[in-house]
Amino acid sequence: MRYLLISCLFLIACSEQPLNNPYPNKVNKGQAILYSSFSERPRHLDPAKSYSSNEYAFIGQIYEPPFQYHFLKRPYQLEPLTAKQMPEIHYYDDKGQRLANNAAAKGIAYSDYIIQLKSNIRFQPHPALAKNQQSGYLYHHLSKAELAKLKTLQDFKQTGSRELIAADYVHQIKRLVHPQISSPIAELMKQTIVGLDEYAKNIKDQPRSALTEHEVLGVKVLDKYRYSIRIKGKYPQFIFWLAMPFFAPMPWEADVFYSQQGLIDKNITLDWQPLGTGAYMLEENNPNLQMVMLKNPNYHADFYPAEGEVGDKEKGLLKDAGKQLPFIDKAVYRLEKESIPYWNKFLQGYYDASGIASDSFDQAVQFTGDGELSLTDNMQQKGIQLQTAVMSSISYMGFNMLDATVGGTAEQARKLRLAIALAIDYEEYISIFMNGRGVPAQGAIPPGIFGYQTGEKGINPYLYAWQHGSVKRKPLAVAKKLMQEAGYAEGIDQQTGKALILYLDTAASGPDDRARLNWYRKQFTKLGIQLVIRATDYNRFQQKMRKGNAQIFMWGWNADYPDPENFFFLLYGANAKAITGGENAGNYQNAEFDRLFNQMSNMPNNQQRQKIIQQMQDIIRHDSPWIFGLHPKSFSLYHHWYQNLKPNLMANNKLKYLRINAVEREQARQQWNQAIWWPVIVLLILLMILIYPAVRSFKNKAKRTIH
Repeated sequence: MRYLLISCLFLIACSEQPLNNPYPNKVNKGQAILYSSFSERPRHLDPAKSYSSNEYAFIGQIYEPPFQYHFLKRPYQLEPLTAKQMPEIHYYDDKGQRLANNAAAKGIAYSDYIIQLKSNIRFQPHPALAKNQQSGYLYHHLSKAELAKLKTLQDFKQTGSRELIAADYVHQIKRLVHPQISSPIAELMKQTIVGLDEYAKNIKDQPRSALTEHEVLGVKVLDKYRYSIRIKGKYPQFIFWLAMPFFAPMPWEADVFYSQQGLIDKNITLDWQPLGTGAYMLEENNPNLQMVMLKNPNYHADFYPAEGEVGDKEKGLLKDAGKQLPFIDKAVYRLEKESIPYWNKFLQGYYDASGIASDSFDQAVQFTGDGELSLTDNMQQKGIQLQTAVMSSISYMGFNMLDATVGGTAEQARKLRLAIALAIDYEEYISIFMNGRGVPAQGAIPPGIFGYQTGEKGINPYLYAWQHGSVKRKPLAVAKKLMQEAGYAEGIDQQTGKALILYLDTAASGPDDRARLNWYRKQFTKLGIQLVIRATDYNRFQQKMRKGNAQIFMWGWNADYPDPENFFFLLYGANAKAITGGENAGNYQNAEFDRLFNQMSNMPNNQQRQKIIQQMQDIIRHDSPWIFGLHPKSFSLYHHWYQNLKPNLMANNKLKYLRINAVEREQARQQWNQAIWWPVIVLLILLMILIYPAVRSFKNKAKRTIH
């Protein structure tokens, strides 16, 4: 028994790693590895299909559109990525005559974007590009016998690569309108890019492998490294689309390779296994365990920015200026469905970054005497960093303007909408449900987007007042007066004598949503309104919205690009969801707003555009088609070994700029996860004491038996 105890103590002493370490350190030793997580598997990794932030976390590192957002500069600034320079833009009238660069928007029939690519950019190694000695593709026509041996993409013995060319970008644009791909921006791009609608009709019955057999009138390969895109009219925001994964390159070989039915049957698809030129490539896609990205061995010359904005140098954000990217060798994303286990592993150093769940908020953040936020002592002792940023997004409650009660342009309905907007106290909501992590919205545009205004000029005067240098919500008495003027005093419809009943349609139906929905019900009760919650699944909710059957609804929008047009188009009449299938979910119509929208959309950011934006804000504040809700504020925690951190709400490819100090992390893990062995040793000793009499008795009994 004593030998067993000595052996256990010897093994404990020889262990170099904490026993709770979830990673194979011998395999990963010496590598700069990022450890993060995901809560549910991304549905789409095909850049033509993907339109979700959890998907962009992966494909943004794998695929490269021609342009990207500068990592450090603010306001957000586009710069070339695979392009050699920013695009040449030429304007033409309806007769094909070229116009001056300062031509009036109304006279511009077409805009040509000419993009020149850098040379010597190569695709990651991939079986779709593997060739034999005769330059034929090895795996484009797999036999049944060959398919039988394959289970995953890693089972292919050979991979290949080739240089990125202009035709790869043109091929991707064609993919946006193929019916088998169902891109979420297909309809928008058909209306924007010349000839794309006609092209979609020509290839509707063709397989993806036949995309190269037809041409798009407005999209042309000019030479090996140059291509052009012709769009209708003048649309300055189109340049922002060219920085999104939708416009990343796709080699035609990928569609031929992945169109083989035998591979589709084995779930070996482009939606599962991407093929790009980015800094990283997907090595493992196991949504039940983990997703792993490796540094692309073929990645082209790309360097950390040499300049940023004022203060970046002092913060250490320019230490890596001019150095070759990327810095991280490997990124491991593990499945974590629950926030508490993730939080505990973060505190142990096994995840490099973390958000802050409501349950952990007080453990991480505290308020100082002057009301400022700071990390708790425990977080500071661990060297954890806190970064906060108001998101370029809005969460709002919308009214269906087609509804007979809350919709329309009549003063009765408008005052009812304003009364409800006044009664819903979003300051209280942010305090109760978001631990203060939000900013009440004063209009449709969030902070960080051109046109957003602070101070007295930026408030919604129908709901707020400017008092003593700060904004204050108007009292409930104002809302009750509006109810009376609308014909619903104390919540009673004067025409019918019955209580006013309104309906909120939502896809929120889980246990965590009940408290929020009850809170909303209480807000309406302040005005005597009975709110009926109609919760349903998201598909049914979307169907109601498409048909215009909802009365009041909750929705939100994250910026696709940093321009007010990306938010105002949610209220543009031509985008009414129930009429045209667009993103105007409340079916709001205002002729003056639409006129200003068309004028504002084609303008550069200047004082005149700012003035028009203010007019548009005034119109929607007056009409109140939305209860503007809030702009969420992100709180992110990072360990001290995680470097080059700066909030960038637009860039999708941030991973290549980040740095991990693996030595510091390993030291911290050792320090924070020292096993406490004395309880085990005491337990073993107690067991020996308890067992020893029984063993001694057994031995004595055995001796008597022998004798």
